[in-house]
Amino acid sequence: MVHAGCPAVDPHRAVLVRSYPLRFALTYLRYRDDIETLEPDEQATIDGIIQGMTQQSEVVEKREQHAVRASHAKSTACVVGTLTIADDLPPELAQGLFAEPGSYDVAIRFAQGPGETLGDRVSTHRGMAIKVFGVEGEKLPGHDAPTQDFVLATGRTFPSGTASGFLSDAKTIGAATPMPEGVKSAVSSMARNFNKVLGLFNTAYAKADFFGHPFSHPIGDDYFSQAPVRYGDYVAKLGAVPASQAQDALGEWQLDPHEDEDGFRHAATDYFRDHEAVFELKVQLWANAETQPIEDASVEWPSQDSQYRTVATVRIPAQEAYSPARVRYFEEVMTFRPAHSLAAHRPLGSVMRARLQVYRALSAFRHRENGVAEENTADITAIPA
Repeated sequence: MVHAGCPAVDPHRAVLVRSYPLRFALTYLRYRDDIETLEPDEQATIDGIIQGMTQQSEVVEKREQHAVRASHAKSTACVVGTLTIADDLPPELAQGLFAEPGSYDVAIRFAQGPGETLGDRVSTHRGMAIKVFGVEGEKLPGHDAPTQDFVLATGRTFPSGTASGFLSDAKTIGAATPMPEGVKSAVSSMARNFNKVLGLFNTAYAKADFFGHPFSHPIGDDYFSQAPVRYGDYVAKLGAVPASQAQDALGEWQLDPHEDEDGFRHAATDYFRDHEAVFELKVQLWANAETQPIEDASVEWPSQDSQYRTVATVRIPAQEAYSPARVRYFEEVMTFRPAHSLAAHRPLGSVMRARLQVYRALSAFRHRENGVAEENTADITAIPA
């Protein structure tokens, strides 16, 4: 990864971390209300996802004696910081939340992928959920707090691609949930090694990374929306890319899972004790309907059609990233979901339409089982130190 003034090392990744000057004027496609196409029997598919993931959560609750998130259950850091929108953005980037320069408080939860609390030998995809406070404007129905959530994960694409694929993968994960942790560790190891081999040929397989992410430092990873969202008058995918020298230095860090089964958490909290983290928030605008589909989140949008361009900076100061009071609030009370959004950033496509309902249903289950009131946190002052 690189920061200002440093050259990119990996040309495959450079489109994410550099702001290249545009050599020609691109014509970006405009948002329209009719750009989405529902799958046949899509509501039945979504109902199936909710049913299956609820059953999975029940299995985990019985084992752990507590209901946890159905995905990204194990947090690595719970932090607060500031999002600053860049000055003088061109019109196509100055949209929605990013229409005017300014700074906003943010709360961010970094977490591991599985919907159960596993040792870090099971190194799967990771999440970075951002809640932006003080956001005014028209919201999606059912969201009445002045906030905007961006739910990001490692991997530029969502392996399932569509709601029907989501259901198929959810069934696979559900069937694996009762299995011993050693089996899950072996699957993760095979997926990780498979993706490592593919990397030698400058390629990757999203599902392999989903089940077997490298033993890398969670504060040094890139995170993506994977599926598109409305971007004011346009459409975009989002990414958060590390952008500080301290994070550059994490490139050689590797977890030894035999030494510490909570090593990702310890690495993250140790990092935030002494260093700030900086992420550039980037958007990739929709420019080609043929190569950049709205409905299939498994397709990576080619960089030759449009590149990721920086619209804001997220700065997370050094802090205690895992205090008991804050962790309890993040884990038990607070919610992050795509539905917590401005209308100008409405989630789009089959997977996102499923998430709008799935996140709500599974959050309601978790809070109900734990006897904790669900809270759509409206102000950063509600978050304990």
